[in-house]
Amino acid sequence: MRNLADAIENFIINELLRDSADTLLVQRNELAEKLSCAPSQISYVLGTRFTPERGFIVESRRGSGGFVRIVKVSSGENLQEHGISAEELVRQFAMRHIITGREEKLLQYMLNILDADENKKKAVLYKAIERINDNR
Repeated sequence: MRNLADAIENFIINELLRDSADTLLVQRNELAEKLSCAPSQISYVLGTRFTPERGFIVESRRGSGGFVRIVKVSSGENLQEHGISAEELVRQFAMRHIITGREEKLLQYMLNILDADENKKKAVLYKAIERINDNR
């Protein structure tokens, strides 16, 4: 699976870089058909190689008309323009086991009471994540 996974990853990265874009919107089935693989292989690559630790946020919507949105995140500044909220980031961090369930709840609570715009919330969130990781 390594070679196929590499090919899928390279294809997605090339698509992201093609137009100097930091976001890619694709349909999993169409991408699988284009790369002659199963949709589950696309899911595997997205789940293991396009993670927040590696600078990506992946949002997936299932069902008819479903899509996968991949956003390249360098330092949080481009998240707002793609509609990814601080709360969504916290959820993604928890799903990827970057933070614990307890940390997720605390961060969600903090973001809900923080009287600030989304960019400020994201800056506070990244600082909190750095401190959590430093203390481990």
